[in-house]
Amino acid sequence: MLWSVVIPLVAGLAAPWLVPRFGRWASLILAPVPLVSSIPILQSLPLGPGAEILQSISWFPGMDVRLAFRLDGLSATFALMVTGIGALILIYAGGYFAGDRRLARLLSTLLVFLGAMLGLVLADDVITLFVFWELTSVCSFMLVGFNHHIPQARAAALKALVVTGAGGLVLLAALVMMSVAGMDLGLSPAEASTLSGLAGADLRGHPLYLTVLILVVVAASTKSAQVPFHFWLPAAMAAPTPVSAYLHSATMVKAGIYLLARCHPLLGGTEAWRWTVTALGLTTMVTAASMALPQRDLKKILAYSTVAVLGILTMLLGIGSDLAIKTAVVFLVAHALYKAALFMVAGNVDHETGTRDVLRLGGLRRLMPWTAAAGLLAALSKAGAPPMFGFVGKELLYKTNLDLETLAAWLVLTAVLANVALVATALMVSVRPFWGPFRPTPETPHEAPFSMVVGPIVLALAGLGVLFPQVFETALGSGAASAIAGRPLVMELKLWHGFNTDALRVLALSMLTLGAGTVVYLGLRRRLTSATRLADRIKLVGPERIFERSLDALPRIAGRVTRLMQTGVLRHYLLVTVAVAVAASLPPLVRWAARSNSLPRAPVGFFDLVLAALLVTSALLALMLRSRLASVAALGVTGLAMALIFALYSAPDLAMTQVMVETLSVIVLVLVFARLPKMVRRSRAVQRARDLVVAGALGLTMALLVLASAGLDLESNASDFYLDASVPQAKGRNVVNVILVDFRALDTLGEITVVAVAAFGVAALIRWRFGRRKQRT
Repeated sequence: MLWSVVIPLVAGLAAPWLVPRFGRWASLILAPVPLVSSIPILQSLPLGPGAEILQSISWFPGMDVRLAFRLDGLSATFALMVTGIGALILIYAGGYFAGDRRLARLLSTLLVFLGAMLGLVLADDVITLFVFWELTSVCSFMLVGFNHHIPQARAAALKALVVTGAGGLVLLAALVMMSVAGMDLGLSPAEASTLSGLAGADLRGHPLYLTVLILVVVAASTKSAQVPFHFWLPAAMAAPTPVSAYLHSATMVKAGIYLLARCHPLLGGTEAWRWTVTALGLTTMVTAASMALPQRDLKKILAYSTVAVLGILTMLLGIGSDLAIKTAVVFLVAHALYKAALFMVAGNVDHETGTRDVLRLGGLRRLMPWTAAAGLLAALSKAGAPPMFGFVGKELLYKTNLDLETLAAWLVLTAVLANVALVATALMVSVRPFWGPFRPTPETPHEAPFSMVVGPIVLALAGLGVLFPQVFETALGSGAASAIAGRPLVMELKLWHGFNTDALRVLALSMLTLGAGTVVYLGLRRRLTSATRLADRIKLVGPERIFERSLDALPRIAGRVTRLMQTGVLRHYLLVTVAVAVAASLPPLVRWAARSNSLPRAPVGFFDLVLAALLVTSALLALMLRSRLASVAALGVTGLAMALIFALYSAPDLAMTQVMVETLSVIVLVLVFARLPKMVRRSRAVQRARDLVVAGALGLTMALLVLASAGLDLESNASDFYLDASVPQAKGRNVVNVILVDFRALDTLGEITVVAVAAFGVAALIRWRFGRRKQRT
């Protein structure tokens, strides 16, 4: 399985080398790459109920992070959709961008995305899943913003990245919490880091369950464009059509659905899951279906109808019954086939006529017969007309809702209304541009080249796969449904269920949907312009507008916060830092001191009292003296007194270090102060009182922290390790030096780096000052 992921990534790196040498034929050379990636998956078929193949490869052994993959019916279904449609998209892209110098960039990014999507659906390890999840978001950003010279494309790419990237961070939190909950329930760290291992724990009874559920639903909603995050998908239609046909219909937007399906055995089956996920899908289905009707742009119509189908899939996974899960699998595959085909049909129309506005299109069937045939066949599946795969999915949807004991009537009603809108939009995409009187277009239309026709025809014909249902049931369907349910399920697909009440009722609903959708289409085509204006006004108060205003306000808010926090006065920064540290640390330390009955005690001798008095006196003098040099001398006394304390308590190395630091500090400060102006007190009495309170609180915090640390009964394992390993491993007898140089080398490197950066800053300031002097002279 690893090679299935690696091959497209390597081919993506080779694409920029192939395109300049082979031109548009490079797409035909690269098209077999996804098919080669699918060979290990095809060899594993059939994947029946409960069948799975696990593969684990060490990635970071020290952190026990592995590249773990799992192949079962669910991952195989998604993987074959990704590779099969991906091969056709690569061919299509070669024709769509024939003669365009940007073809290499498009093919390269598409192949990297293909590998990332394969890694996502095959991943079993949670870290692997997250890495590929985020890689798909990055690739989507690059592909949506492919036409980066267009402001609309850049804005759409940023919108997609912000929404899906934020969802990725939410997913990371969910995966970490799932692993923590798994270990709490008795799983080993290795088991808790894989989705297959987490199936062995009942996460539903853990206190983190509800939080994990919400995070998973939010992450899936951002990726699969569920309300209120749905707006990024229609905006992403600024991408080229090959990108829309692949990412935003068949693959990336299904990643959220895949996440919900994969987490169903872990989190599903509870009332919280049913109500949350079902309500989310239902809201998205109705909202997107209603928004698809008034659109004039072919790709916008398809985008909103895609969101509606994603809502249907989410609703089915929320219901979670056996029939609902089977329906979701059928709907998933049917939608991928017909929606990718319809997007390519829309791309052909746009490519050959120069417009995607349905009001400017008509009568193209004689000039573009193959495109018209593919569009009609795919639209029949979208509308749910027999004998298409979409018809089976729609019937199963109605039967699922009718079988529910609660809310059956409302779910059936909303499903019918949503499907009526989908039928109308299917006719708007497949009938309006090709039938009726011919309408002049910006460019003289003609049939698209073969490379742009073969994809939609193959996918549209694949929608007739229901004529051979046993192949899908045996190879993938039952295994996918079983993986979602977490128990064996057997799928049986039929076009005709015989003469019985249930079958006739479902068939009647299907026919009603087709008839009502046709009526809506006929009425809408006369009033589309006014409906579009109304939809544009509604969008001004929707989530997209809120997102855009929030994004526009972000620089202003950041500027105000920066002006508030970055005053340019060092003492203000120190005051805020110290105050926050005290506010976070002092209350728990005070509570500890009040409860503690065994504060650490040590005998106090004469020299201890003398050194303590010397420390306090010199510190007070440093505050009270008005001369900088005298204050520096007082501070030096404070440091030397501390060095004597270290020596008194048998820490000569620390005493020597302290003496060196204090000596150098005094010398440096004296040299610097010689160039400074006379010291003037600029703070008011109120400010000094405030500073005194904060400083006193910090001193109390540090004192209590030292007392609390001294009272801890620490095990000596760490000390014993350093003492035993110092000579044989690091070849040093000074344990402190060995710890700093060898065992904590990265920490020391970090400190050195900080000092080096500070030195560069000081050097830059000195050069700037001397440069200013030269300019004045």
